[in-house]
Amino acid sequence: MTAHGASREATAAARERLDALTDNTSVDAAQLSDELAAVTALLDREVSLRRVLTDPAQTAESKAELAQRLLGSQVSGPAADLVAGMVRSRWSQSRDLVDALEELASLADLTAAQRAGTLDSVEDELFRFGRIVSSSTELRAALTNRKAGISAKSELLRSLLGGRAAPTTERLVTRLVAAPRGRSLEAGLESLSKLAAERRDRMVAVVTSAVPLSDPQKQRLGAALAKLYGRTMHLNLDVDSEVLGGIRVQVGDEVINGSIADRIEDAGRRMAG
Repeated sequence: MTAHGASREATAAARERLDALTDNTSVDAAQLSDELAAVTALLDREVSLRRVLTDPAQTAESKAELAQRLLGSQVSGPAADLVAGMVRSRWSQSRDLVDALEELASLADLTAAQRAGTLDSVEDELFRFGRIVSSSTELRAALTNRKAGISAKSELLRSLLGGRAAPTTERLVTRLVAAPRGRSLEAGLESLSKLAAERRDRMVAVVTSAVPLSDPQKQRLGAALAKLYGRTMHLNLDVDSEVLGGIRVQVGDEVINGSIADRIEDAGRRMAG
């Protein structure tokens, strides 16, 4: 499912907020995933509610307050805040909000796998399971049969994946089979595989600067770090007037003090040599 215009921007902003939340290890990413999946199911079912929450005639604040009232006692604070932030945004179609929530639920689960050191396995397992489904008409029919109950399908998946695949893989596939939301099973598995690959290639840079960075500075810094490390870079920004050299960047265990421009220039000279 492809978002367009305002929905694409709103989804990108929501993903940034999710990254900021899950980069904090005190947030339980697996629990957040379950809660976002529950909200996805609610809004997928309650069409009138999601229309109210995406109605451009309503103020952003009134929609956020409604989301907080509805969800505040049902999900954790981080999940409620994330959804409230999403409904403040503009959406091209009300269904796009549900699509974005579902994507965020999957990304939170993949973050849990990344923390557990199983993300590579999850990506591989999703790909291989997709191949198995494509090659087995009988299995595909059993998992997509609308007359079969969700519990029966879940039990079948447990027999296939339980103890043989990472818990995140089993959770993601079970959720997809239980709520395909108009997609074929193969398309859903392919989408999950792409999200896993994207998450695996993502790195986080903690950037502390003496003064707030401008948007152009953040863009240049992100591009420079991505070039230096060869991977997509997410920036977590902080301000500390006592930072020596004006900026401090930490990527994993590596700390870069002083001017990042000098660091990039040195790297370029080493590669040229």
